[in-house]
Amino acid sequence: MISNISALGFFHTFVGIAAIFSVLILLWREQAISWQATLGKVYLLATVITAGTALLIFKHGSFNVAHGLAVLTILAVVAGWVVEKTAWFKSWTPYVMALCYSSTILFHALPTATEILTRFPADAPRVTSLEDPLLQQTFLLILLVFLGLLVLQLWWLKKRQ
Repeated sequence: MISNISALGFFHTFVGIAAIFSVLILLWREQAISWQATLGKVYLLATVITAGTALLIFKHGSFNVAHGLAVLTILAVVAGWVVEKTAWFKSWTPYVMALCYSSTILFHALPTATEILTRFPADAPRVTSLEDPLLQQTFLLILLVFLGLLVLQLWWLKKRQ
C-alpha cells in the first residue's frame, strides 16, 4: 500500500484508470474517439476529471510539466469537441478530431509512466528523477507507440470514407 497518496490522488488514479480502460475498448470497437459514442463520453469526461484533479495535486511542490500536460489535455478535449460539433474543417474534420482526442492518450501516458516509475516498487522506485535514462527511454517508446497508433487510426478513418 502506498501511504503517501492522498484521497484526491486515489480518486484521480481511479478515474484515470477508468479513462484508460474505456479508451482501449473504444478504440478496439470503433477505431476512433468520439463524443457521439457512449464510451467516448465516458472516456472524455473521465479524461477531463483526471486532468482537472491533476491540477490540484502538487507532489513536487509547484506547477510542473505534469500540470502543463493536464492543461493540454483539457484544451485537446475542448478542441476535439468543438471540431466534432462544427464543420470548420469540412472533410478534414474526422482527422483533426482524431488528432485532438487521441493526443489526450499521449498526455495521459507520459505522467502515468512517470508516476509508476517514480513510485514503484515502494521501497526503491525504479526512477528518482525526470532526467533518468530509463524514464527518457520510456517517454520515447510512448511517443513512438502513440505516433504509430495515430497513423493507424488516421488510416482507418481514410478507409471509412
